[in-house]
This record gives sequence, structure tokens and C-alpha cells, in this order.
Amino acid sequence: MPNNTVLDIAGTQLTLSNLEKVFYPKSGFNKKQMIDYYIRISPFLLPHLAGRPLTLKRYPHGSDGKFFYQKECPASRPEWLSTTPIWSKSNNKHICYCVVDNLSALVWTANMAALELHTSLSSSENIDVPTMMVFDLDPGWPATIVECTQVALWLLEFFAKANLQSYPKTSGSKGLQIYVPLNTPVDYSQTKSLAHKLAQMLEKKFPNQVVSKMNKNLRPGKVFIDWSQNDPHKTTVCVYSLRAREEPTVSTPVTWLEIEQVWKSKDAEQLVFTAAKVLERVKNMGDLFAPVLTTKQYLS
Repeated sequence: MPNNTVLDIAGTQLTLSNLEKVFYPKSGFNKKQMIDYYIRISPFLLPHLAGRPLTLKRYPHGSDGKFFYQKECPASRPEWLSTTPIWSKSNNKHICYCVVDNLSALVWTANMAALELHTSLSSSENIDVPTMMVFDLDPGWPATIVECTQVALWLLEFFAKANLQSYPKTSGSKGLQIYVPLNTPVDYSQTKSLAHKLAQMLEKKFPNQVVSKMNKNLRPGKVFIDWSQNDPHKTTVCVYSLRAREEPTVSTPVTWLEIEQVWKSKDAEQLVFTAAKVLERVKNMGDLFAPVLTTKQYLS
């Protein structure tokens, strides 16, 4: 593709611009490659975006430049792009979010330099009902994703006793995120309370490895279990989203066996996946996160 081009997607024409602009200076990964990644990953990514309010994290000057979060879908959006109004108490008004449910919409967001895609834990049809519970494991330096794998395995032990299926993914940045699919009637007061109690329980049991409190000064050398993500007003980076790091890393679903292997080997690099690696993984493994969309479970 030339630097600027018109792309036809099933009859929808999109004008793409600045395609040679480098978004990841260290590797030379440019906007054209970013859009190409999102096109190629779309069969696996779109089911996780469909029907959910989307917050765009835009990097107009690349991954090492200034960025901004955009909740309100841009006024310049095309007429065919789906949106959903969500009431904001803090703003005392409805915020009209983008809903990316097809390839044209996904390519449009990529062309807007939305490197990162952050989704709600709810569908737009019922924003007060989370379809999943999430545990965001954030390592405080010098702790790394290796220490996160240990905490993840402790969480897995709890979930197994509670007869709950859980699915890990890398954040694509520093840590791990563990998802517990529900897809049954529940509210955020239940999921947030349970996540908080479990974080506190692990903090009490493993005080040298885990912290549940928000205070950043408590986090060095430990893994912060961020239970607060279970909130109707918060978003979490979507599976298969790129991240704005030195390399074009991706929030990638992994198996529990891979988590165990990293904890044993202490090799953090085994959980670093670039766009190219992720495309190869889905070719060989399919969507490891597909069960998060369909598995029905109840909180006791």
C-alpha cells in the first residue's frame, strides 16, 4: 500500500493515511503493519469487541509519544459506525461509545492511531451486568511477570476449589490478567467484592509476595492484585490488542501449562508475544480465549 490509500472492505471504502509512519521506533513497525495486524487478527479479535463499549487509547505520534484515552466516539466517525450511549454519573450525561463489531470499524479505529483497545466487562445491552470477572496482576519492580505466574497459580487453586473455569492472558505490558467467565446474571457489587476478598486473602497468606491495597508505595517487589477493575466505569485492555511498548507486543491468551512452565523456568521472555508471534499462535492454536465468551458459571 502507498502512504495514503483507499481500502475497500465489503463495499465500505476507508481512506487510510500516513501508512509509512513508524509507530514502534525500536523495530520500525509502522502504521501499515499495525493495520495489517488488526486485519489479520480480526477473526479472533472481533468476537471479543462485538457489543461492548470501547475506549480508544490513541497514539498519534507512535508508541513512545503522547497518548490520550477517548471514550466519546469521535464526531468525525463514519455514519455506519455503531455506537452506544452509556450514562456517566461523573459527567452527568450519556457518553456515546464506539462499538467495533466488524472489520471496517476495526480498520477505522486502527487508522485513528488507536494502538490499544480497551473494553468494558459488560455488553452495551446491559452495562450493569458483567459477563466476566477479572484479576489484573501488576508486578512492582523488581518483581516481574514471573512473580505474576506464581500468584496466578494461587488464584487457579482457589478457582479449582470453587469449580470455576479461568483463563489467563498476558497484559502485553508487564503483567498477567486472569479472567473468570460468568455469562450469567450477576452484578458488579458481587464480582468486585469477591475479587477484593480473594486479593485480601492472598495478601494475608503471602504478605511478602502479594499486595491488595491501592497504595503504590506498597508494591515494590510484590504483585498487586487489582480487583478494582471489576467496575462498570472501568475498562481492561482487550485480548489481542497491541500495547504501546518498545516492541509491538500484544495482550495474548496463554494456557495454564505455559504459566506453570514460566514459573518453573523463571524465563519471562516466554510470555512476551509480538504481533507476528500472535498471528502464528492463533494459526496453530486458535482462540484460546473463546470460552470466555460462552462459558456459563455462577458465583456461590
